[in-house]
Amino acid sequence: LAESGNFSGTLRLIFQPAEEIGAGARKMLSEGLFDRFPVDAVFGLHNWPGVPTGQFGFVAGPAMASVDKAVITIVGKGGHGAEPHRAVDPVLASASFITALQSVVSRNIDPQEMAVATVGSIHAGSASNVIPESVEMKLTMRAYNETVRARLQERIPALARAQAESFGAVAEVDYHLGFPALVNHAEETEFARNVALLALGTAAVEADFRPRTASEDFAFLLQAKPGSYLFVGNGDSAPLHSARYDFNDAIIAPAARYWVRLAEAFLANDNG
Repeated sequence: LAESGNFSGTLRLIFQPAEEIGAGARKMLSEGLFDRFPVDAVFGLHNWPGVPTGQFGFVAGPAMASVDKAVITIVGKGGHGAEPHRAVDPVLASASFITALQSVVSRNIDPQEMAVATVGSIHAGSASNVIPESVEMKLTMRAYNETVRARLQERIPALARAQAESFGAVAEVDYHLGFPALVNHAEETEFARNVALLALGTAAVEADFRPRTASEDFAFLLQAKPGSYLFVGNGDSAPLHSARYDFNDAIIAPAARYWVRLAEAFLANDNG
């Protein structure tokens, strides 16, 4: 593009740090990213395992979920494993909470909406014959819309406290809002899709690419400016965040070609 790109205008390249922890895009915006470097639209591209190598996916509207985290500590009374009646077992209380947690999704959320509540970490005790004083659980919550997100934030802490209390324990809840759902703008998404069809052909476009429940802090950029977050297939590789994940070098060339065509189409000489 720098040497022979056929476009009229300014193309800005955004190198976004710390997206996994939801810090990069928000920090850049707070430091005046689009005030200092104005743009008409913003686009992003992410590889996706399980999608054929080099095929592109487009989703208008919610394309990735919001993400929130919680650390829930169930505090009981430690004791000897042989004398459970003298203790308040936080392991039992936490197990009951984990089982009941899925009732939030199945009974408190509209069945036509998407919600995910996952306990990814649980730690308690160090010996088989000791009832520990407390149990720590770490959760992640996902949703496509803010109403569902708020409902999860309301119900999960309430459920944790009620479950703990029913066992004579206490739940301490530290609930952190992460970043919102990534919502692609319809016009820019359709434009990006048409560029792929014209430049790369129908075989290069995934016909039925569906929204993902993973999250991405590019969502903040799309709240500030119109645009779209796009996907390119990484082939039959292990999932993202897997220790066996392997980036497919074969997607670099088609992705780069697509970026060139998208920039040239958006900044075409007859586009002003």
